Amino acid sequence: MVQADDLVEYGYRRVIITITAVLCALLEIVDTTIVNVALTNMRGSLGATLNDVAWVITAYAIANVIVIPMTSWLSQQFGRRNYFVVSIVIFTTASFLCGNASNIWELIIYRFIQGLGGGALLVTAQTIITESYPAAKRGMAQAIYGMGVIVGPTLGPPLGGYIVDNFSWPYIFYINIPIGIVAAILAFTFVRSPKYGEKLKAHQVDWWGILFLMSFIGSLQYVLEHGQQDDWFNDTTILVLSIVSVVGLLSFVWRELTYEHPIVNLSVLKDGNLRIGVVMCFILGFGLYGSTLIIPIYTQAILGWTATDAGLLLIPGSITTAIMMPMIGKMIQKGVPQGYMVGVGFLIFFFFTFMMYSRMTPDTGVEHLFWPLILRGIGLGLLFVPITTLSLSTLKGRSIGEGAAFTGMMRQLGGSFGIAIITTYITRFSQEHRVSLLANIDPTKTNVQQRIAMLQRGFMSKGYSSNEALKKAYQILDYSVMKQSTVMAYMDVFMYLGILFLCCIPIILLIKKGKNKIDPAEAMH
Repeated sequence: MVQADDLVEYGYRRVIITITAVLCALLEIVDTTIVNVALTNMRGSLGATLNDVAWVITAYAIANVIVIPMTSWLSQQFGRRNYFVVSIVIFTTASFLCGNASNIWELIIYRFIQGLGGGALLVTAQTIITESYPAAKRGMAQAIYGMGVIVGPTLGPPLGGYIVDNFSWPYIFYINIPIGIVAAILAFTFVRSPKYGEKLKAHQVDWWGILFLMSFIGSLQYVLEHGQQDDWFNDTTILVLSIVSVVGLLSFVWRELTYEHPIVNLSVLKDGNLRIGVVMCFILGFGLYGSTLIIPIYTQAILGWTATDAGLLLIPGSITTAIMMPMIGKMIQKGVPQGYMVGVGFLIFFFFTFMMYSRMTPDTGVEHLFWPLILRGIGLGLLFVPITTLSLSTLKGRSIGEGAAFTGMMRQLGGSFGIAIITTYITRFSQEHRVSLLANIDPTKTNVQQRIAMLQRGFMSKGYSSNEALKKAYQILDYSVMKQSTVMAYMDVFMYLGILFLCCIPIILLIKKGKNKIDPAEAMH
């Protein structure tokens, strides 16, 4: 058996493996967000409804989340290198097919296949990087991987915006092809497979586990993605799938704990650090994807920016994170307690949400959003590396891959929960604010009458009749009320996100202290 330590690489091999793994993680993540910008163009050229187009994102996310928990098992089954290379090939081929799709359902099926390849890239890349570095340098390894993971979601929108504005939407898929080919060749040449136990025969494979996992995660992801537009539990499909999801989860846990060869090894969660890490990853996903969702919508819908500008706004923050990552890797190697770093990270994230809360208006300028987003970059840097390193710090051998699968899955699920909850609340809050704002517009007040009269005169001077001009004046008032109420809804969301992050700080500090006391005893077992 090749021991875990034998996978540690040195010199140029380590550099090449690291680059390959980060490339693959980037491919996967950029592809999650790059599509968001192109949805409008896809609707036009494929003649699809908004709900149909949303499936382009949903299908990818569902496939991703189904395959992530299974990656560790699949790597053992087929050999890590083979599985990694095949995943890259599936992903690249599916990218080509997506670009060539002639109708929306073809595109959705290819996106699902692309997601099955993509989910593997993320976790396997993380495991490969972690195992290629000696234990003392793992913080650095996570920092390098983290640069890819955090910069990815923010690279997607500006890149997608640029491609859509200057070429056509299929090119957002074609761009993966050359990178995929290079990554596949490098991975095949340099990545090595560990030997952790033997392959299973077809009849030993945990088929029921796979089925329960798919029903649980697939249904959950659908419910989260489509809950808001289908009015949650008032919709039969949502209700049925929610029940399927709960039953699937319970059956899955029962099956994995009782079956001899489980597809997901739940016993890894006995590791205290991993348990904390999994919860933290969920919250990190919630905040990372949630805030990445609000900012582009706000800048495009309210401030009227182009897709490219909206994407570019996020770049300085990402660069900040990328600069922070290696520094934080060094700090972890020097022994700075990770719990404290996470605490500071959550605190900085709170300041970011608070600044966004206080600066959002219907006509905020770039200069007002610049510093809050830099703060967000610093906060993410302080959160990502310590949380991931902390989660995997006490795991060995095959458990590293299994642990990485859990943290990856929870980050994705956190993101899905975040996006679902945030979109729901934006709709609810906007309606509430609209009602309360309309109460203030009393037609008997002189300032309201003056405003309407002024708008009416403006339209009459452009040649509208008196009645038409009055109607237009009311439309303009209605539009400004809607704009104000939407901005207030975004402000509320930021405030609640901030409160969530503040609540996380005491949890970490409590857990860290508890953990340190148990350590020596655990080491003796």
